[in-house]
Amino acid sequence: MDATTPNSQRRPFSIKLWPPSENTRKMLVERMTNNLSSPTIFTRKYRSLSKEDAAKNAEQIEDAAFTIANQHYEKTPDGDGSSAVQLYAKECSKLILEILKTIPRSEDKEISISEVVPPTVQVTFFDISKGKRDFIGAEEAEELLKPLKEPGNSYSKICLGNRSFGVDAARIAGPILASLKDQLKEVDLSDFIAGRIEAEALDVMNIFSEALEGSNLKSLNLSENALGEKGVRAFGKLLQSQTNLEELLLMNDGISLEAARAVSELVSSTEKLKVLHFHNNMTGDEGAVAIAEIVKRSPLLEDFRCSSTRVGCQGGSALCEALGMCSHLKKLDLRDNMFGPEAGLVLSKALNKHENLAEVYLSYLNLEDEGAIAIANALKDSAPSLGVLEMAGNDITAEAAPAIASCIAAKQLLSKLSLAENELKDEGAIQIAKALQGRNHLIQVDMSINALRRAGAKVLAQAVLQKDGFKLLNVDGNFISEEGIDELKDMFKKSPEMLASLEDNDPEGEDNDEEEEKESGDKGKDDEDELESKLKNLVVKQDESPDASDSNN
Repeated sequence: MDATTPNSQRRPFSIKLWPPSENTRKMLVERMTNNLSSPTIFTRKYRSLSKEDAAKNAEQIEDAAFTIANQHYEKTPDGDGSSAVQLYAKECSKLILEILKTIPRSEDKEISISEVVPPTVQVTFFDISKGKRDFIGAEEAEELLKPLKEPGNSYSKICLGNRSFGVDAARIAGPILASLKDQLKEVDLSDFIAGRIEAEALDVMNIFSEALEGSNLKSLNLSENALGEKGVRAFGKLLQSQTNLEELLLMNDGISLEAARAVSELVSSTEKLKVLHFHNNMTGDEGAVAIAEIVKRSPLLEDFRCSSTRVGCQGGSALCEALGMCSHLKKLDLRDNMFGPEAGLVLSKALNKHENLAEVYLSYLNLEDEGAIAIANALKDSAPSLGVLEMAGNDITAEAAPAIASCIAAKQLLSKLSLAENELKDEGAIQIAKALQGRNHLIQVDMSINALRRAGAKVLAQAVLQKDGFKLLNVDGNFISEEGIDELKDMFKKSPEMLASLEDNDPEGEDNDEEEEKESGDKGKDDEDELESKLKNLVVKQDESPDASDSNN
């Protein structure tokens, strides 16, 4: 598949850990109910609740924790949800402890439910986005936003997205938001003008911007609003007034060249910015140059996303050069652009400076072997905690496999690897498989659509099958023989869920390069068993590490 193929036409295969099923949520509520109503490790300091009060509190805790974790997940929808699950569990534990701390030890005092529920469950986060998606008028806005007008409320985070505000509703919301702006830290206005004509949408944005001007926000989400330059400037007063912003999300906002320049102009205080997302815009090369200026001014940046933004070599090179100044970067997502090998070389130089990188998403960038080799070599010598590496759809061949394998062999914490939709073939796959042998944290490998045959698929399976916690191997869309398919299924018979569907595999598929080799007389190359035998003793070069020998056995 061509690297320019839109994401909507690809068939990525991954495990989604979030959201949890309704049954899972109910089971968690039952477990928390038991924890709150039964003797615990805290009984020396805190008293347990009655079964009835415990059940009510458990439901409130779970709902609050789910809301917080789901908001986190929605900001990174391409992830597998593992971080959301961890946050979900952490919030539940924290709130259980807060509940217990509010209960005095005295056995003779009656405790009401209002005394027991901690403020963090009730009043720190206000969210109307889960209701019915519709237009909001003045009367409904008055009713929906009523909790924000309650004296002494502690709302510091609000989400008004997924509801479409008209001018009348915005005029109700404006004074309410203005009265809260000194306590607000996180504001989510994503998708809050859907279906409105441009003139009305701009008026609404101006009202909200003026109301929140001068607030001291840490997080601002203006995604899904088709802003364009006019929309960005409509939020000018709000954007210009922010001096402590740590997170700015502008995804699917029609950020063109002019809009990108407006963002760069208006968002001038970025010294504390840690998260910057520009996913799914029409930024282009010149717009990327404007975004690069923001990146240069953001030395604390930890999470940068500029995926699906129509950026080519010139803009990609500018962005990558700017990223070299962000030494705190932990997560980098540049997927689905047209960087090409030249921008890949610039990126490799920037990556040499990033010791904190944990997740790198570089799929569908037209990197080719030249760019892929440079990036793999750079990551090998940096980013010791790298856990996720995605380089799918980059026209990578077996020529780049030694560099990629050496990089993998140096990454002790690697958990997810995607090299799908390339041309690695068996030769490259076997080198990758040998490097994976010592990666004990590995949970997912995607080598689909790589012209693999039986030998490559089998060696990959052998490399991951015995790993504790491994979840999924995807080798679909290849040229594995019927015999090879049977072997794979037999290898995974005790854990079939670890092997992705093979419905798109083509046992009759042929490799053009293989045909050329046949014509030139190199007939041994098309024999799977001979290829496997030839490469079985392949040694992956790597730096010395505690388990370096694992990849050479």
